Amino acid sequence: MSSDDVITGEAPDRYAAALLELADSAKSLTRVEKDLKAVAQAFDVSPELKRMAASPVHATEDKVAAMTAIAKKVGASTLVQQFVGTVAANRRAADLPDIIKSFQAKLALRRGSQIAKVTSAKALTAAEKTQIKNTLKAVTGQTVTMETEVDPDLLGGFVVKLGSRVFDASLKTKLDDLRLALKSA
Repeated sequence: MSSDDVITGEAPDRYAAALLELADSAKSLTRVEKDLKAVAQAFDVSPELKRMAASPVHATEDKVAAMTAIAKKVGASTLVQQFVGTVAANRRAADLPDIIKSFQAKLALRRGSQIAKVTSAKALTAAEKTQIKNTLKAVTGQTVTMETEVDPDLLGGFVVKLGSRVFDASLKTKLDDLRLALKSA
């Protein structure tokens, strides 16, 4: 792994930590959290935005203007608008979704909880969500906020990502493991 990889991997955490401190100092953690969710949603619904942010073809100034305009359009506070502009000016516009995820994780930890991403083969019922949330709370000893996603490719079961830990109870993984075991036998 090159030193560039290390720097790239650490950048979202550094930016998120800086924004967390700024938001805390300004006593606007809740507002910044809400604003960042809106910016993240803009990235989620627009593949063109992701491509533009990652493209070396677009000038940095254009990226700054675009990112700031998007933050303004979603109604973000001045702090978030300036932050998004600074990130783009530092040639990290493509890292914004990762910075936002890191910010959310750091804020959750500060509040004494963790964020778990649960991907399932089909939409989870309210009872299943409650059961998973309670199990994760018992394992971690902390309140858990769940983000759910559906991926039919899992065939059945679910995958839980909690921090750096992954629990994979998907049928797809079990079938892949069985296939591998049969090949080596």
